[in-house]
Order: sequence, then structure tokens, then C-alpha cells
Amino acid sequence: MTGIRLTLRVDFGSDRVLGPGKIRLLEAIRKTGSISQAGRSLGMSYRRAWLLVDDLNSCFREPVVATQPGGARGGGAALTGFGRDLIANYRAIETRATAAAKRQLHDLEISLRNRPRHTPKRSKTRAAAPAR
Repeated sequence: MTGIRLTLRVDFGSDRVLGPGKIRLLEAIRKTGSISQAGRSLGMSYRRAWLLVDDLNSCFREPVVATQPGGARGGGAALTGFGRDLIANYRAIETRATAAAKRQLHDLEISLRNRPRHTPKRSKTRAAAPAR
């Protein structure tokens, strides 16, 4: 199965969600040590990245990301132990869900219509009016 994948989103209530975007952001923070660099690496603004981190930190009993204010040495961000566990748990659920649905995903994939190659649209010109 190369062209089809299962995307997992966990809803904790009406306005609390954990999905692939937040997990990718956390993984980028783990890699870069910075919310702004993580956001840039994913093509999002610092504000958007910060709002997602704030949402995650307020969603759980324990913080997911710990931040250090800027200054002469600059700020930074790091995942907490809970944040690292959150990524691991999400990825484990994702792996198990994909494995459990493997046959059904394969059936869906082989049922897909082949995508037509992109061909330029023919212009719809009116036929020339007959000569009088």
C-alpha cells in the first residue's frame, strides 16, 4: 500500500483534538528545540505553532512542551517526558490501527479509479458561421 494511508485523529471532546499536524509539530520541536523553527520547518507561522502548543499544554494535566523565555542567550522549547510519551503513544495507536485495517485499506486502494494524466483542456470555440 503505497498510495493510501490511514490518518488518525483523536477527539477528546468538542474542542480538544490530537492529530497528525500537532504530532508533526511536536516532533519538529523535539528536533529543533524551538517552536518558531519547528513551525517554519512545517510551513506555519510562529503564531500558529504557538497556538497549537498552547492548546496541547492546556489540554492535558501535564505540560507537553516546556518553554524558556528569550534573552541574551535566546529562548527555546523542549518536550517534556509526557510530550515524548504522547508522541510515542500516538504513533503506536497509528501503527496498530493501520495494521488492523490493512486488508480493508488494500481493498479500497485497488478499487480506486486510475487518475487520468493531465491533459490540456480543449478550448471550446464555436464553429465558424456558414457563409451566406
